[in-house]
Amino acid sequence: MEQKLIEIFKDTAAGPFLFLGSGFSRRYLGLEDWKGLLSKFCVVGKPFEYYLSSANGNYPKVAALLAKDFNEYWWSAPEYESSVKKFKSKIEDETSALRIEISNYLATLDQSKAKESGYSKEVTLLANLNVDGVITTNWDMFIEQIFPEYKTYIGQKELLFQNPQAIGEIYKIHGCSTMPNSLVLTDSDYDRFNEKNTYLAAKLITVFVEHPVVFIGYSISDENISGLLKAISSCIGRENVEKLRKNLIFIQRLADGEDPNISDTYLTIDGTQIPLVLVKTNDYIPVYKAIESTKRKIPARVLRYCKEQLYELVQSSNPEKKICVVDIDEIESKEDVEFLVGVGVAHQEPTSPSCVGYASIGAPDLLRDLIHEDQAFDSEQVLKNVAPKVCKRSPNVPVFFYLRKLGVDSQEKYSDSEFDLDKVVLRSLKSFRVESYKKPFFRNYEHMSMDEIIESCTPENAAAYIPFLSRDKIDVDLLHKFLIENEHKLDYEVSNYASSFRKLASLYDRLKWGW
Repeated sequence: MEQKLIEIFKDTAAGPFLFLGSGFSRRYLGLEDWKGLLSKFCVVGKPFEYYLSSANGNYPKVAALLAKDFNEYWWSAPEYESSVKKFKSKIEDETSALRIEISNYLATLDQSKAKESGYSKEVTLLANLNVDGVITTNWDMFIEQIFPEYKTYIGQKELLFQNPQAIGEIYKIHGCSTMPNSLVLTDSDYDRFNEKNTYLAAKLITVFVEHPVVFIGYSISDENISGLLKAISSCIGRENVEKLRKNLIFIQRLADGEDPNISDTYLTIDGTQIPLVLVKTNDYIPVYKAIESTKRKIPARVLRYCKEQLYELVQSSNPEKKICVVDIDEIESKEDVEFLVGVGVAHQEPTSPSCVGYASIGAPDLLRDLIHEDQAFDSEQVLKNVAPKVCKRSPNVPVFFYLRKLGVDSQEKYSDSEFDLDKVVLRSLKSFRVESYKKPFFRNYEHMSMDEIIESCTPENAAAYIPFLSRDKIDVDLLHKFLIENEHKLDYEVSNYASSFRKLASLYDRLKWGW
């Protein structure tokens, strides 16, 4: 199964997209299904079955009826008193209270739940995938926690009226719990959504035609999916539908007594046969490994920044002709890309006979020496002939470790020395932080200790969150242990988040050996 999926992915020039449904959140977060979620808010004495019968089994209609009763209860219920004070200015209609409380509940479900689930190995693989993007109808924040460097578009409106680049992005087409009134929840919401489905399909055609799209957490007969695929097939024309072959990959759970298998099949929607690949398995590890095997060498976020800047250059009436070469580690926003970015491993030439023996040493060697202290490098040679060249491309280079060996243990001694390493030595502590992680850190992890962050988050997230902790909350010995356990992720060939781990290693160098 894994090998067949690898062959499918390698036959496509573009990287995979994930299309994630409610079953994905049930699997990893233990989130309830429609009935279970809405039942949590049946608080006025009427059983869920009352609403179900009144709505003739239509769950969005159930939500609308429940929202009306819940609104009456919410304003005076003691258990929601603090919530009323906090959110009353956000109320737009009789459905707002239910949207707010559903969102508050979803905020309690994060990646720590996934790590504690029976699928922790799958979560580990998920966190290191370099997929081109994610489309989801889910409201929770798990996807943003798994792919924190991706740009998120919430709802149809943001996606339709902005300029997504189809790489390094998350499209939450049914809304998000961070914006309660964006949730596609009631029958009226679905009616409005379906009215614009053709426009949404037109916006997503490039994704479906050029990328393999892996559907996880949906039934093959799910109305959300069939409606969107119907709109897409209408846009491209029946004669072109066959071009979707191998691009639509559905992951389905096994029926009782069924063995894992992969097959080509068709989904018939209003007389149109749409080709797809059906994968039946209860173990998603082979699926994630197949996706990982085709990952790009450049992180999706960097490619998105380049595309955003190129788009702005084309749209501008006064484009600036700029060329710069920037290291991956230093690209954190599109403003860091002035137009053309060269990314790669630069060949290092010796600058003088005295450094010939150190010409081949690069940042990975210095980082390994920092962590294990076993390379026996000549500190003066490193500081004179290796570090200055490596620092030109990135400040994530350990130098304090070697300065300390030469007795340079203060700013005064460094200033009196002959070394030119200001880019690293005078670096602000804030520069070790990745800006895209700022909001989620202060929203969910500011109150935690370093140990709790490591326990609650994937290693990729923990590596980016730790630099936001105050100095007194960073345990240097624990940080060293964390780096040893995740040493392989300092390598871009292994991890798409190597820049976060390199920043963290450089922070360790500063805290352990600096002044």
